[in-house]
Amino acid sequence: MAASQTVKPPKNYGALIGTALLRLLLIVQTVAVVYPLLWNVMASFKTNAEIMDNPWKLPGGIEWVNYVHAFTSARIGDYMLNSVLVVVLSMAILLISAVPSAYVLGRMQFRGRQFFNNFYIAGLFIGGVYVIVPLFILMNSLHMLDNRFWLSAVYATGSLPFSIFLLTSFMKSIPHDYEEAAMIDGCGYFSTMFRIIVPMARPGIITLIVFSFFDFWNEYVMAMTFISDDARKTIPVGLSNLMQIQQYATDWGSLFAGLVIVLAPTILVYVLLQKKLTAGMMLGGVKG
Repeated sequence: MAASQTVKPPKNYGALIGTALLRLLLIVQTVAVVYPLLWNVMASFKTNAEIMDNPWKLPGGIEWVNYVHAFTSARIGDYMLNSVLVVVLSMAILLISAVPSAYVLGRMQFRGRQFFNNFYIAGLFIGGVYVIVPLFILMNSLHMLDNRFWLSAVYATGSLPFSIFLLTSFMKSIPHDYEEAAMIDGCGYFSTMFRIIVPMARPGIITLIVFSFFDFWNEYVMAMTFISDDARKTIPVGLSNLMQIQQYATDWGSLFAGLVIVLAPTILVYVLLQKKLTAGMMLGGVKG
């Protein structure tokens, strides 16, 4: 008998072309995102003369003094400390408010539950900039301006609708069997929430922490409006002031060094939590 010949399936050139175009698009997007970051890092090690002479040329040496000036003359360290304090306070207020609220809305049945759900969902469509004028008048009358705690409270309150909306889907995805077993063992509502529900909703909480960190760290409009004392300004406002000063000065190396210092925490947080963030988003999308 003649040996049977293996018939190769015809190549799908349309799919190959589509895959090649998709990869090309991803490469272009990657270059568009990564190149400005690399250029910023490269410029932070240049002298002012090198930056003005040829901004695309590699630095002739490593000017660590730019980073020293960013912390001393540009006061980036003070601004960063203020931002860290505001972010930590905002995160604490947000988690203390959002986790119990999402637990109640996602796990319990009571009259008015749907109203509160719709109330928080409606809050998703109200941006902070739309209410900044009445909020400023209210905070001014209550002497809350130039206070990092009240700025943190405003940040947390503004993120509350999205946080509750996100966490509620994770709370709903947890089977009620665990909760019933905890109740049989004598756990109350608070004990069940902290010992059972919160650990099982950890992917959603980590996702919320990452999103909130990026939001709070980079927020500019409210920080500029509610904080006028230079000693309490956060990193975005401090960098904005530094950029305005650099229009009449020549220390561009310190400015780019300050930008690198500001970008470093966000990149570090994303690198450390990227896998958990992706897993949390996929879990919420499947079960929410």
